[in-house]
Amino acid sequence: MIKTAVLTMSDKGSRGEREDLTGPAIMEMIRDSGFEVVNYKVIPDDFDRIVSELIYLCDELEVELVLTNGGTGFSRRDVTPEATMKVVERNVPGIPEAMRLKSLQITPKAMLSRAAAGIRGGTLIVNLPGSPKAAKENLEFILPALPHGIDILTGRDAECARK
Repeated sequence: MIKTAVLTMSDKGSRGEREDLTGPAIMEMIRDSGFEVVNYKVIPDDFDRIVSELIYLCDELEVELVLTNGGTGFSRRDVTPEATMKVVERNVPGIPEAMRLKSLQITPKAMLSRAAAGIRGGTLIVNLPGSPKAAKENLEFILPALPHGIDILTGRDAECARK
């Protein structure tokens, strides 16, 4: 099982003023796909807090996958991609490119997503949208490829070529 953390960025959610519907929707999808959720948290849209939490999840908890949601839009408080890129060691542009490409088939607003993805140590971090519907759609697009990528990243599999 892939050790996974789900991190929701929401000022209102972190203050208890709004129920987080996206984090639980993501957790349901990944559990149904055989992933193990070892951490779930709702934090404010605060750059330093996001950076700190991502480092903790990668370096201390040593999760293999962090799925963030929220903070990928145009608002001044939307800083999740910048915080993600601050902590990653290697960029993985294909994941958000694929999400935007597939999402554009559903809505032209997909081009407004600033989602990022990258690797820190043995952890893949992927930014998902804050809306439950969009997060589930995006996760559905990338979910089939994630186990293979994580197996390569963690050394459980060393072979990318088909035999």
